[in-house]
Amino acid sequence: MLKVGELAQRAGLTVRTLHHYDSIGLLRPSARSDGGYRLYDRDDVARLQQIQALRKFGMALADIGAYLDSERASPLAIIEQQLAMLDREIDEATRMREQLLLVRAQLVNGEAPELSTWLTTLEQMTMYDKYFSKQDMEQLRGFVSDATQAQWAALVADVQALMDRGGAPESPEAIALGIRWSELLERSTGGNLDLVHKLDNMHQSEPSVQSASGITQELRAFILRAMNEHKLALYAKYLPPDAVAQMRRHQQGRAREWLPLISRIKEQMAADPSPATRQARQLAREWSALLVDMLGPDPATMPLFREAIQSEPALRQGRAMTDEMIPYLIAARQQG
Repeated sequence: MLKVGELAQRAGLTVRTLHHYDSIGLLRPSARSDGGYRLYDRDDVARLQQIQALRKFGMALADIGAYLDSERASPLAIIEQQLAMLDREIDEATRMREQLLLVRAQLVNGEAPELSTWLTTLEQMTMYDKYFSKQDMEQLRGFVSDATQAQWAALVADVQALMDRGGAPESPEAIALGIRWSELLERSTGGNLDLVHKLDNMHQSEPSVQSASGITQELRAFILRAMNEHKLALYAKYLPPDAVAQMRRHQQGRAREWLPLISRIKEQMAADPSPATRQARQLAREWSALLVDMLGPDPATMPLFREAIQSEPALRQGRAMTDEMIPYLIAARQQG
């Protein structure tokens, strides 16, 4: 059997992470030594392998335990998923190799490859690497089919047509398109907000991507306003008018700070789940400041805000803040 330090070293994790898994019931050691040390056997290590594999697939930590304890889960199914991911990586590497062989053959024959050939090679090498990891690309390929791409093309055309007609982002037509956009984005990314953030960064930074997709900066701004108006209308059912007005100001000002902050919170929790660290306390202070900027200083607004989120499925769709982050940040804030 392995002690917790030995397992942490072999698995590339911290001892604190394994302690956290134990505390939340995700991975409990099968035994303890006479001195009280955690001891892990073969089945425990197998479960840890499954936990780490599911995390790489993008599953939230809060969902992994329920999945592993369900009838759907099995070590064989998870290994097969990992093999499928590796097969897709091999296919990608094969395509890259074929492109490089084409360039090499032309150079060996004394030919000068066409500009388009160099551009294709460069694009395969660098475009997506600037924004996505291999894991990100595997997830995108799993969610985006030819049918999904056709749906995106039709939706972008519909939004552009409304803009050309002079439609307003606050109009019912625009809000309906915003709902379609949210639902399609959810399906295209599997609800992975990290992917959403990276896709948005790529679209904003790469004119060639904007040209190919039709999602110009103007169209992006239009549909974001429509989506925000839809959410504000839902919040208005629960919040007082001054709080809704504060949320609208926040959306126009600091709302873009949320996704980067939540990504940092997620990374910190994965690196060290303890809320007592200096990094956790700093993240909690930033989170609290953004909350005040979004909802105002009245503490009575927060329960109403939570009620709205719990009552309206559309407000939970695409929500980056997970249930496990909230108690972590509250505990970190209480540390001072």
